[in-house]
Amino acid sequence: MMNPKKNAFTLMELLVVIAIIGILAGLLFPAVNGAMDSARKAQCKNDVVQIATAITAYETEYGKMPPGGASQVNAALVNILTGQDAANNPRKIVFLEVGARKPTNAPVGKGGKSGTNSSGNFVDAWGRDYNVAMDTNYTGTISAGNPPVSLRKKVGVWNVTTNTRQYVTSWD
Repeated sequence: MMNPKKNAFTLMELLVVIAIIGILAGLLFPAVNGAMDSARKAQCKNDVVQIATAITAYETEYGKMPPGGASQVNAALVNILTGQDAANNPRKIVFLEVGARKPTNAPVGKGGKSGTNSSGNFVDAWGRDYNVAMDTNYTGTISAGNPPVSLRKKVGVWNVTTNTRQYVTSWD
């Protein structure tokens, strides 16, 4: 009489497979986080360049920098550049397209998508403000960045962070 063999995993084999899968997943998470941070930084770099370009285009169109002397890409500046402020952008030209930050309820420092926050300020993918320096007196230089640097530019835009891996400027 023959003893039929059962084709099944033993408990030990199953536990070893689960442990291997757990170790591989643990190795994968830091790589995914690094890729997500790189994607956020690339989005921020794109944002600061677009903001600087929008302000320069406004200055080219109207012969002056946007009013208000903003040091932050706040709701007033966003409204001017998106064509919603008819007093300061009478032709209602859209120099900058920006949507709401997603997710809108993500806490500062946590990931998301850049855009306007509940106050209307343009914020980066981590929910931090973008700052701007404009040469409103036309001296040919601005002081911008953190720490401040002197630049021979009309416009400089950067995000406000203490994390050097997340720091992005429009002039690099």
